[in-house]
Amino acid sequence: MSLHYDEKGKFFTDYVTKEPVDTIIQTSLHTIYGRIYVRADERVSDLLNRSEPFLAVTDVQIKNAAGEVLFESEFLAINRQEIIWIIPKDERDTTLEEGNL
Repeated sequence: MSLHYDEKGKFFTDYVTKEPVDTIIQTSLHTIYGRIYVRADERVSDLLNRSEPFLAVTDVQIKNAAGEVLFESEFLAINRQEIIWIIPKDERDTTLEEGNL
């Protein structure tokens, strides 16, 4: 990791702080449960709107339409074009408690 200082003493680093977000990702065939990482000053939608073709997901569990677990992995790179919808798990749980979903 490199560390740079400007003339005023402010430092800059290559390290980017990111927050883990537990999510549910729907594709045309599967539901993916996992964790994505969002920069501290961004939203999930900001992450999805980037031009990179793949989204990194960790602690992955892939289920079919019947809810059966097909695959588990520590890492998955999913093509963004395959994503139909994505829900941060905390938001889904809150909505369920309110009886709105």
